Amino acid sequence: TAAESELALGVGELPLELQAKLLRVIQDGELERVGGTTTLQTDVRLVAATNRRLDEEVKAGRFREDLWYRLNVFPITMPPLRQRREDIPPLVQHFVEKHCRRVGRPVLQVSQGTMRDLQAHGWPGNVRELEAVVERAVITSTGPALRIGDERHRLGEEAATASASCT
Repeated sequence: TAAESELALGVGELPLELQAKLLRVIQDGELERVGGTTTLQTDVRLVAATNRRLDEEVKAGRFREDLWYRLNVFPITMPPLRQRREDIPPLVQHFVEKHCRRVGRPVLQVSQGTMRDLQAHGWPGNVRELEAVVERAVITSTGPALRIGDERHRLGEEAATASASCT
């Protein structure tokens, strides 16, 4: 869909000029289309996401303090994927379906062993890393099952290291 192909920026990555425009929309409910001559009224609810510490960005002068206060009404902190391993199976299934559809192939099955390897990995790159691994596997897998290929060795090694450190 068009929405899936758009580039999404976290609010922490917005340039200062766009931050001012976003603040106007949030605060006044007004916006102008690019090239437009009229001001449009809007009533929106906003959910903003970032992987940056906006309080630190404000101190460094890279994020507007007034926008920070507008956005920080009801903060929701999402723990990293390594602390939410139960979220990995539905995410893997979603990414498999998404990327299989994109490349025009039937949805691949995910074996229990592959899922165990994926759940055992520490995911320092979080959900983006998981999606990249799944996308690469969808592209390179042959047959009806998802094969994480070269990633399997690396993920398996990390799982063994994690198991050894837990004993």
